[in-house]
Parts: sequence; structure tokens; C-alpha cells
Amino acid sequence: MKKLCCFLLAAMLLAVPFTAFASGPTNFTYTYNQWHTPIPSPDAYRVTAYILGQHLYFNGENLGQFREPQDLHAHGNLLYLADTGNDRIIVIEFFEDTTWEVAGVHTYAMLDGEPTTFDRPRGVFVSDWYGSYGEIWVADTHNQRVLHLDADWNVITEIGHPGIYVEDVRSLLPYYSDFLPAKVAVDFSGRLFVQALHINRGLMEFDRDGTFAGYMGAPEVVVTPIDQFFRFIATPAQREAMILNVPVEYNNLHIDSQGFIFVTTSQEDIEFPVARLNAMGEDIMIRNGWYYPIGDLWWGAGADRSGPSEFVAVTTIPNDIFIVFDRNRGRLFAYDSQGHLLYVFGGPGNREGFFTFPTALTNMGFTLFALDGGHGPNASALTRFDLTEYGELIKYAFDMYQRGLYEESYLYWNEVLRINGNFGLAYIGIARAHLRMGNYREAMRFFRLQSDTLGYGRAFNFYRRIWMEENFWIIASGLGVLIIIPPVVKTIKKLRKEINES
Repeated sequence: MKKLCCFLLAAMLLAVPFTAFASGPTNFTYTYNQWHTPIPSPDAYRVTAYILGQHLYFNGENLGQFREPQDLHAHGNLLYLADTGNDRIIVIEFFEDTTWEVAGVHTYAMLDGEPTTFDRPRGVFVSDWYGSYGEIWVADTHNQRVLHLDADWNVITEIGHPGIYVEDVRSLLPYYSDFLPAKVAVDFSGRLFVQALHINRGLMEFDRDGTFAGYMGAPEVVVTPIDQFFRFIATPAQREAMILNVPVEYNNLHIDSQGFIFVTTSQEDIEFPVARLNAMGEDIMIRNGWYYPIGDLWWGAGADRSGPSEFVAVTTIPNDIFIVFDRNRGRLFAYDSQGHLLYVFGGPGNREGFFTFPTALTNMGFTLFALDGGHGPNASALTRFDLTEYGELIKYAFDMYQRGLYEESYLYWNEVLRINGNFGLAYIGIARAHLRMGNYREAMRFFRLQSDTLGYGRAFNFYRRIWMEENFWIIASGLGVLIIIPPVVKTIKKLRKEINES
């Protein structure tokens, strides 16, 4: 009966738009417990700026509303915004007091001393890496090229259609296919990764000089034995009509501070809609949470929204937390490095803290910037989120743990529980701190409270080892007694028998 009530509560809670629970400029914040039930939570982020294109001025001229903006990238205190429908890149400088001003508006770059205009640019990236610091890459989509620029917007390299002839033509983009770069990112070695439209082979990889190197990161296609059997017995005409098993198409990418690539996909029925790829294109994301990072676990139909979450953007903040943006319901999902859900906020709507058509997400430290690419007047907007007191406590708890200050981490997690006693990850954080401090019995107790079998097993192994070391003499004495007593008893019985017989 209790499980049935939880199920009905979850269904009702997620079947209606969360605007009904809005409080202030942010939306209803929640998380999921180990029984997959949504639990209300204090706000971890609050809206501190809500910027429309009409709010922006450059050289005394109003920039007008955004039109289908598609990408964001933060570099220092500068935010680069790809205003796709207006064929421009807007650079906004943000200050510590949350104010801002436009630092530049770029509709073209200089190529061999002549201006070359952008045509619906969908992606922008600015390098923070040594050796290419401050250099800019623009996915100039309808011009079918990627421009590598210096800090003064002069073209260093123009990367066009990679469909050149080599022996292994399978690794190339055919001439008859359009090259439509949408998102770009560069790692510390200078390798360029491009997410292109209508490409399902993974990310396109280019060398530092712009030479196409192939594809990387395409998920493995798994064909079930049943599908293989039916394809084997089918006629040629039936095989033509069958659904092809092909890799998914990524829709965004992000490089974290360690050089690993996060990718997202909004394709339905995929097991991992967000992944973390190494240099070989292998998914190395840790998924030790109660459920995989897939967004909402329960969903219903409401406010013209239905179906699962559709991730369209991802970013990482300094303590290895990654945040993904759901286009379906305009929500942001924050996960720790182990794959545990921290909190969910945002929602569908056309006002502060809500989104109609999410397109991009980035961060400056722990400050988040989310881009809404919705159509119509005032539908496209840039939203800035900053941490609340509750969010700061969670941040410090993770920071202390990563720095090896486990007692301090324990204290911060206790403060989190004081504010939100339903936050299951706080119990796991306390358990981890106890584990690192050597308090294995306490760690087992807190892991058990959250049904974390993996953490409990680790703590139990350490506790068992120490218990064996401390009590070895008792065990050895007991075994010795068990070994010695039987022959002694047998000898005594034998002697008594001989005495009696004599």
C-alpha cells in the first residue's frame, strides 16, 4: 500500500507542469530518492539576471531581440553567444555584482585582409589551454566551415568540407553530403572536435592544422540475437523495410578541465543520453547512482510536454559536478562525479527561470548561464543562475572532500541535512567522510540508510579486515583450543579406561 501511494504521488507530481510549485524567480527544485520518488528540495540556484536581446546596447545601438540563439561559451568573465538567426557572435562581459555590458558584436572575421561574413553560426569555442589561449573557433554552419580565429578575429585556418579522396573513403564525409558544423571544442593538444548536423558516426576530429583525422566516439550499435535471426530469415524486400541499427547522432559536446569530452543526445530509447569520452572515444562516465543520469524518472503529459528528458547541452563546474539541460521540460539536472543526482530546477515557461526551447548551457566557475532559443517576441533569453546558501553548502562539502579535508566535509554535509533532511546524497557524503576518516562502522550505518550496497561493501571490507587484525589472538586461541582439546580428551578417556580395567 505504501509503494502504491508513492507511485500515485510521483505520477501526479510529474504529470503537471512544475510551474504550479514555483517560488520566486526559480522553479520547483527537487531530487529523487532511492525508491525513484521525487522529493522537494530547497533551491540550490537562484536567478540573478534575465537578459533579452532588447536589453543589450553596443556603441549606443540597441541589439534587438535574439533570433534562434544556439550556443554559449564562457572565457574568463566574457560570455560568447552565438545569435544564429542574426548571423552574429555577441560578447558580453559580466562583473562580480552581476551587472554586464556588451564587449563586442561580430558579424564577420578577417580573411586575408578582407571581411568574410558569418551565415547562421551555431557554435563558438574559446580556448583556455596553454598554447592557444584566447583563440576562437566558430562553427559557421551555413557557410559549411569552421573558422579558427585569433583574439582579434583574424582567420588563422578555414576548415571546410573534409570529403577529400584517400584509400579509406569510409572514414570521410562524402562529397554529396553537406558539411554543417554545429558545435566545436578543442582539447589541450589542439585537436578540434566538431559535432555536425546529420552525422551519426560520432564526432568529427581535425588535427591542429585543420586536417580531417576521422570520426571518434560513436556508440557501439547493439543488435539483439532475435533481430539477427529475423534479418537472417527475411527476404531482401523485408530487409529493406526493416529499421536500420545505426549509431545515435550527438547534438552537443563540452570539454571539461581534464580534457575529457562530454556529449549529449536527445534520441529516444537510448541507455546513456549523456556520456564522457576519453581520447579514444570510449565512454568512461561513472554511473554509481541509484539510477543512470537520464533526467526525469517519472513523466506524464501536461502543458504539451510528454515523454522522457531530451538532453541538448552539458557543462561541468569546478568540483566535477556536471549539469545537463533538458529541452523537453526546460529543466537542469546536476550530477556528481559518481553519477548521483544532486538537484533539479527550471521548468517549461516563458519567464525568469523557465525555458521554452533550451539550446545551450555554460558556466563561469559555479555561475550558470542557460540559453533559451524559443521563437517569438521575448522568447529567446539568457538566464544567469547563482548558488543559494543551500547550494553553497553542497559545493563546500564536495570541495572539502576532494581536498582531503574529510572532517570539514562531514561538517558541511551535516549543515546540508539541517536544511534538508530528505537529501539522500548528504547521508552518502557523511558515509564517505567516515570511510576516509577510518570510521568504518559509522560509514556502514550511513551507507545502509541509503541502501548504497557498493559503499556499504567497501566499508564492510575495511571493517572486517581491522576486526580480524584486532581479534586475531582470540580467533587463534579458539582454533588452538579446538585443535588441542579433542586429542587431550581422547587420551584422558583412554587412560581412565586402562586404569579401570587394571
